[in-house]
Amino acid sequence: MVESLRAKKQYRIGLIGDKSSLVPFWELFASFGNERIIGQLGLQALALHDEAQTGGGAPPGLDLPVYPGWREMLAAHPDITLVIETTGRPALLTGLRQELPASVGLVERSAASFFVRLLSSDQMWVACKLDLLQSQSLVKGIIDQLREEIALVDGQGLVLDCNKAVLEAQGLQKGEIMGQHLREFFRLPEGLGNNAETLHPLEHALATGESAEATLAHVDTEGGLHYTREYVYPIQDTDGAPASFLCIRRDITSRTQMEQRLQQSERLASIGEMSTYIAHEIRNPLFAIGGFAHQLLRTVSEPAAREKIEIIIEESKRLDSILKSILTFAKPVAPGSGHADLNQIVRDTMELMGMACEGQGIETVLHLSEELPKIKADPELIKQCLINLVKNAVEAMPSGGTLNVRTGLGPAHVILEVEDSGTGIAPDIRDRVFSPFFSTKGRGSGLGLAMIKKILDDMGGTLELVSIPGEGTRVILRLPPQLAVAKPEPDR
Repeated sequence: MVESLRAKKQYRIGLIGDKSSLVPFWELFASFGNERIIGQLGLQALALHDEAQTGGGAPPGLDLPVYPGWREMLAAHPDITLVIETTGRPALLTGLRQELPASVGLVERSAASFFVRLLSSDQMWVACKLDLLQSQSLVKGIIDQLREEIALVDGQGLVLDCNKAVLEAQGLQKGEIMGQHLREFFRLPEGLGNNAETLHPLEHALATGESAEATLAHVDTEGGLHYTREYVYPIQDTDGAPASFLCIRRDITSRTQMEQRLQQSERLASIGEMSTYIAHEIRNPLFAIGGFAHQLLRTVSEPAAREKIEIIIEESKRLDSILKSILTFAKPVAPGSGHADLNQIVRDTMELMGMACEGQGIETVLHLSEELPKIKADPELIKQCLINLVKNAVEAMPSGGTLNVRTGLGPAHVILEVEDSGTGIAPDIRDRVFSPFFSTKGRGSGLGLAMIKKILDDMGGTLELVSIPGEGTRVILRLPPQLAVAKPEPDR
């Protein structure tokens, strides 16, 4: 049977020669690669003719078993498939041609240099390929394990490659992303224009060839607000020009939330100190102004003067109301030790607020879970939170809409949700709506949502806001349940 030329054959090589011919021959071998490549060439043994006894006399660096003749070498190594003769002696070549088995090939001195070059190059190519594949596999494995989204784009922003995090975030296969512009996946957030100061990092890098980074905010399909930090680094070619760009996107929502909580805690501490000053320095003069205004009102009969005095009285009352709100906000909230029925609180509150909703064309829908434990909280505080949320929802629906109020039981909390179909909240002010004194209405103290968050924090609950501009807002309160504690058994 004729062996196919494409068949993969492993050569096992035996060398035949003397010292004068083997030394330059071995130097030729060594010049083509490192020890690992030489070891992969398949050198098995050496037949050193007329030069040394068995076991010695091999050229330096040629660590092979040595035999006095080629017949002894083949007898000891029947797996040899190729012999290389390095002396070029006619008598030796004649004997090899006549007596070598058909399974053993012969490479004569005149062709040995070409054969060694060819075989060494092939082995070196295989070794380099293996090294490259191993390095590629290692780098890909590391990059795919990173949580950051990483993409490589060309000079036009078209995706050349990306890691697993990008595919998971987009829910796409790599073939659907390759060759597409990265803007299709790292979308330009709302509110960014086209001037140099507000360009997205990718656009800035493509335009200038320089690295860029920025913190961006976007709203997901469910209305949750996310913060990302995006970096773009140019990768230069041999001429120093940017040939491609490495784009990295890291989700920093949790870190940003922690920073905002720390900042709010610092603000609350400042408000507490300020409220003490207000109580002592402003409330007493305000009380005197109101008292003297009432006395003047009893003694003045002129209508114009009485109208002005009444304005003074009303404004002093308004200032006193704002002052009370500030003092209440600064004062620690006691969570209460009583049991509160959340469903009953919702029914009572919505009965109170129902007329205001109906008068503005708002349909109120209650979704109350029957299997609901009591909550560990002051009922009046929860009622205050719900009233503030309903007021905000009504103001967000000036042309009417739907107001859904839900209760339910989560894994560790009792849940109260208030959802409207109003205008929603813009992403650029989302992180400020719980800040004290922040308001978009142009009136009021701006303490409504801030007070709700403070009440929830003090009682061990949490608050979450989800909003899609133009579609509505949902505020979720997670309240601590009243746990059932086993009663001690009576002594017998």
